Amino acid sequence: MKGAFVTELLPPSEDSESTEHTTAERAAAASRSTWVSVVVNLALTSTQIVAGVLTKSQGLVADGVHSLSDLIADFVVLLANHHSQKDADEDHPYGHHRYETAASLALGLLLLGVGLGMLWSAAVKLEQPEAIPQVHMAALWVALGALTAKELLFRYMLAVAKQVKSSMLVANAWHARSDAASSLVVGLGIIGNLAGYPILDPIAAAIVGFMVTRMGWAFGWDALHDLMDRAVDDQEVAAIRRTLAETPGIKGVHDIRTRKMGDMVVVDAHIEVDATLTVEAGHDIAVEARRRVMQRHRVLNLMTHVDPWRRPDGDHEKVSAAAG
Repeated sequence: MKGAFVTELLPPSEDSESTEHTTAERAAAASRSTWVSVVVNLALTSTQIVAGVLTKSQGLVADGVHSLSDLIADFVVLLANHHSQKDADEDHPYGHHRYETAASLALGLLLLGVGLGMLWSAAVKLEQPEAIPQVHMAALWVALGALTAKELLFRYMLAVAKQVKSSMLVANAWHARSDAASSLVVGLGIIGNLAGYPILDPIAAAIVGFMVTRMGWAFGWDALHDLMDRAVDDQEVAAIRRTLAETPGIKGVHDIRTRKMGDMVVVDAHIEVDATLTVEAGHDIAVEARRRVMQRHRVLNLMTHVDPWRRPDGDHEKVSAAAG
């Protein structure tokens, strides 16, 4: 889900070192924006489906079903938001942040199913073009009203998501933008139907189905990779490396490994210090490095391995030899 969208959360350069937001702040923002979405989607679902049936517009009904999937998705987000803010415990020492990733995966699967259903319904209608009825003018006004509401909802939700840097909220915001695009397509299909081309209404429904299917696949595939411990991008790794290298006492940094934990990141790194330092001094440098990284980046935990500076690090060689 996140893919290209999540990059919008991070400033473009070294200052990807983000302002900290507490778990409570992020949870409150997610709850607030999602409840706004619930109210909007509840109103749109009922209006679009009822109006679509009365005006004989398959495109409008499809858009209403899309809004219904949004309503379900909103409750998925609320559930994930509730669980992800739980503190770490014995069974989950890193916390419950991956509830957000699981929610994104569920969102993707939901969209995928809804989209395929829309495509099937449109295909059935297109097989019998002579049976496609002409829609009523009222359908166009409902579609335009839905387009306006969804675009405003998208802008509001994306602003909140960027403020608290939540990839789950970014996914839900872009979900709202996909709805705005679908309402635009439906509006164009209704205009074509009114102009004497009835087949354009189910064609619009099919296009909406394709858009929803594509979005669902993107969100689900992205979340699946995050659940498999995907690393963060090179830009963010470079920023973490700079923070480590700038820590007093650190002479070099190598073997940085990252993995996503919801919207947070877990990092392992080898830091090099003067070989003549005591164990206690090396430990103090590692503690300071951890403090700096966790303060400046969205890092949940940093595990450091202290190496003597300018001495060969045979750790990985030994592991490779043992594996061989």
